Amino acid sequence: MNEVTILTRLRHRNLVSLYGCTSRRCRELLLVYEYIPNGTLSCHLHGEIGIVVYSSMADKNQDSHRTASALAYLHACDTIHRDVKTNNILLENDCCVKVADFGLSRLFPNDVTHVSTAPQGTPGYVDPEYYHCYQLTNKSDVYSFGVVLIELISSLPAVDITRGKDEINLADLAMNKIQNSAFKELVDPCLGFESDSEVRRMIVSVAELAFQCLQRDKELRPSMDEVLQILRRIESGEEEDNHVEEVEIHGGVNGISCSGPIFPSSPPSPDSDESILLKTTKSLPPATKARHS
Repeated sequence: MNEVTILTRLRHRNLVSLYGCTSRRCRELLLVYEYIPNGTLSCHLHGEIGIVVYSSMADKNQDSHRTASALAYLHACDTIHRDVKTNNILLENDCCVKVADFGLSRLFPNDVTHVSTAPQGTPGYVDPEYYHCYQLTNKSDVYSFGVVLIELISSLPAVDITRGKDEINLADLAMNKIQNSAFKELVDPCLGFESDSEVRRMIVSVAELAFQCLQRDKELRPSMDEVLQILRRIESGEEEDNHVEEVEIHGGVNGISCSGPIFPSSPPSPDSDESILLKTTKSLPPATKARHS
């Protein structure tokens, strides 16, 4: 019923379409969606079930742009997806993106600061501030999308227990690599980072955007609409190129600092998914973007 309530309000070319559902009197409650034939983004990135992997960074960037467009639309419609991940990004035969699975989604009125609710989502993608504070905001989707961006440039899974304990979560691995100037260790070597300057420009720009999305303090993250605008500039080549010169083939992105976790000392601990809507009493500070020295 949650999915029906949300999806009947929405129409976007990069959201999976709900065609209908069975009535409440039926023995089985079923939702009928459009058929998306070409698997999930996760399958394409990680080579599951024999699906061919992406052939270029340009294709990956185009799909990240389309996904961001869908999420920005959701936020404009007062909806938080709450389970953004590569398994919920479906691909059509022409590789057009369709964001799916709204079972955990929540309506989010524009006159509230957050919804207090028990954390839900997929390990590796869950906003750490939401996890610790029980406060869901649209910036929680931004964090999850940041993990998706890192998956796109690294081709690594969001969670891998065979990695070191500080790098099991891909978000932690990415932040460590960027901060320690080990950028090359993060990038999928098949993308041509060392040999193609245009690919390098796109990867560096996407990594910088992901770095902003993965800030632990939600106020330091951009909005989804800002993310979409940045991805459009990256795709068109209109963003400033001077930062590309600062990246060494064997180094990282210089001049970026990372904020540590900022959590209240006593977060609420609701035992249900009932929302508590807190009215906005003052304007929130704008998102602070990472800058280059």
